[in-house]
Amino acid sequence: MSVQDSLRLGVLAGDGIGPEIISAAVQITERALAAESVPVEWRRLRMGSEAITSDGSPLPQQTLDELDRLDAWVLGPHDNAGYPGPFRDGLSPGGTIRKRYELYSNIRPARRLSDTIPAACPSLDVVVVRENTEGFYSDRNMYDGAGEFMPTADVAMAVAVFTREACERIAHQAFRLARTRRQSVTVAHKANVLSKTTGLFRDSCVRVAEHYPGVTVRLEHIDALAALLVARPAEFDVIVAENMFGDILSDLTGQLAGSLGMAPSVNASDTKAMAQAAHGSAPDIAGRNVANPVAMILSTAMLLEWLAEKHGRPALADAATAIRDAVRRTLDDGVHTPDLGGAATTTGFTEHVLSVLAAG
Repeated sequence: MSVQDSLRLGVLAGDGIGPEIISAAVQITERALAAESVPVEWRRLRMGSEAITSDGSPLPQQTLDELDRLDAWVLGPHDNAGYPGPFRDGLSPGGTIRKRYELYSNIRPARRLSDTIPAACPSLDVVVVRENTEGFYSDRNMYDGAGEFMPTADVAMAVAVFTREACERIAHQAFRLARTRRQSVTVAHKANVLSKTTGLFRDSCVRVAEHYPGVTVRLEHIDALAALLVARPAEFDVIVAENMFGDILSDLTGQLAGSLGMAPSVNASDTKAMAQAAHGSAPDIAGRNVANPVAMILSTAMLLEWLAEKHGRPALADAATAIRDAVRRTLDDGVHTPDLGGAATTTGFTEHVLSVLAAG
């Protein structure tokens, strides 16, 4: 990809509110890129319920073949629990994509976006760096199949997988990120009980810390950390955690900062990346034009930043900054969707952000 190349971004709309918030993110991203004279080509790919109907699979081979040719894509929330029986169990479309491309790093920032948004912890400004390929999540920690099984009808068991390589790899991500922020990393673990697995995670992070002498390291048990994030949120900067702990902590921090509906994230390997909001598909409000698109919009902005760094294209980072500023100004103007206590529709919020972008 050269500076002159147009972006080619995959779009997987997902289920529930996915198509609505993906549409918002695409429109806003396109406007911000146009202001930076960056052309973009959106490759719309089938997945989820739509793909089951048209292709007989929630993630058709044709979609995967196209993703192979792309550096990055945006993924809407999806509802595999609501799929027909044969497609309900096993890896979700998102899980399949993360596993296929080894998107080992899940970056989830959380901070209050506007003084107009009530927040339980308004001083919170953290980034949860979540290991995304193994740990306690059984859909990601096996080469073939899942690490969850039932030897009898009355006994269910699960295998957790921790490797030194994966633990050190995600620790490097956390420490590199901390260098650009407040120079502090908190390692979430439960080594007092899970001494082999989360003990390996803790010790691997401590070893990696030796390569970053300017960064402070703090070790916290996961349960104590959850309480401290509520009691003393300003103490924390970057938190690194295994898969399940990171998932839970980032939902907590997203809500503490205002709303999980505004919590963005990006999943990345060393070569590919995927924007994906932290929240789910909310089928109960799908099609009602009331979904909050902020998390998806900001996730796409994070994707632009990843591409900017990967390919040396500062215009993409400038577009990401413009998107974040326009979202903040929209919230500052009191344009809030119902989950934030307002009356704005999804399209109304999107149009306001677009107008702010147009005004410069």
